[in-house]
Amino acid sequence: MTLIDLTAPAVRSSRLDGLPVAIIGAGPIGLAAAANLVERGIDFVIYESGESAGSSIDQWGHILFFSPWRHLIDPAARRLLEANGWRAPGDVTAPTGADFLSRYLRPLAQLDEIASRTRSGITVSAVSRVGMDRTRTANRAQTPFLLRITDASGAIDEVSARAVIDASGTYLTPNSLASTGLEPLGLPEVADRVSHALPDVLGRERSQFAGRHTTVVGAGHSAANTVLNLARLAQEEPGTRITWLIRNASAVRVSSSPDDELAARAAIGSRVDQLVADGTVEQLDRFEIVRLTRSGSGVRLIGHRNGELVEHQTDIVVNATGFRPNLDMLREIRLELDEIVEAPKRLAPLIDPNIHSCGTVAPHGFAELEQPEPNFFLAGMKSYGRAPTFLLATGYEQVRSITAWLAGDVASATNVQLVLPATGVCSTDQAPGSCCS
Repeated sequence: MTLIDLTAPAVRSSRLDGLPVAIIGAGPIGLAAAANLVERGIDFVIYESGESAGSSIDQWGHILFFSPWRHLIDPAARRLLEANGWRAPGDVTAPTGADFLSRYLRPLAQLDEIASRTRSGITVSAVSRVGMDRTRTANRAQTPFLLRITDASGAIDEVSARAVIDASGTYLTPNSLASTGLEPLGLPEVADRVSHALPDVLGRERSQFAGRHTTVVGAGHSAANTVLNLARLAQEEPGTRITWLIRNASAVRVSSSPDDELAARAAIGSRVDQLVADGTVEQLDRFEIVRLTRSGSGVRLIGHRNGELVEHQTDIVVNATGFRPNLDMLREIRLELDEIVEAPKRLAPLIDPNIHSCGTVAPHGFAELEQPEPNFFLAGMKSYGRAPTFLLATGYEQVRSITAWLAGDVASATNVQLVLPATGVCSTDQAPGSCCS
């Protein structure tokens, strides 16, 4: 396919002509952006830190999505795939992360129009402008972006782009176990006893959890999913114990409401409630972790509960407290972020988890995602900062609007439309794919 650069008037410049749009991340939103750029005839390069598309999803491939297939496939990606003989899965079923990768995301990534413009094993460590830091203003919009990249061998290079869509997600930057947002004291000494969110306790990580006491920290669906899988493991492996540690009074975000339009999501709440009621799972609420110490082969959690200093002994801790964006790489980019959820300033009021559920987030596009840095956009999970109310369908509409703007199609960019299922309240302790996807 011959690509034609339809640069928007706002970015037309001899220094920008011929440069691609840089997409950071080959997850579902990054690849959706690529599909839209293909349709628009705009050149791009994808920089993916993993060995293949969707590398973060691969880590929780055993987890079932709440949403059925009809909410998980980007329209532009569907058109590209179907033009190459692909057939979409049935609309009404919900896939696991592994199914989503094998049946949709990787076939999309393997299309020549996208694969030929993807650089895997490349980490973007910083974004700036060529020859200027964030303090310089003159001719800023006409100056190419500069991305500092590192390949798998550790070699460092710099590349240029005319626009940047940062769809790098948040999975690699989890929230802290401590309520303060800081690492709890002593964490480095026991890091080998602390697991990432959504471990595959019934599969490849089974030996780490079988016959041991696991404490899952977090009040949302990523925690609840892990608790459910550990309960299955306990049926098969004697000596397996489960504690669900909640920093608040209860896991109110894990709803079992019959009004939830995503039935799979509501079912999780009722199943966990039953496990707590019958004693299979010990629920430890109002526990705020301050310090971790090694205790034999296990971990001692020291914290505050009901105003008293208390301790909790366990073998393994699962950090299911949610995620936050990596903003260190953007220190030289002019960002206007909400001071609470770290989302774009105009988007933040639309996604406040204290007000909105996944299904009540208003449609939004380039206008809400624009930054003081011209033609730089946060998209997908990263655009939501620390808010958990993200749906893939929302991200797909984001990048459709952004790419229309980059193509100079203002009418299409501003015509943002989206219909989402009502899903109730989501938790700030969610993992990608485990709450709203």
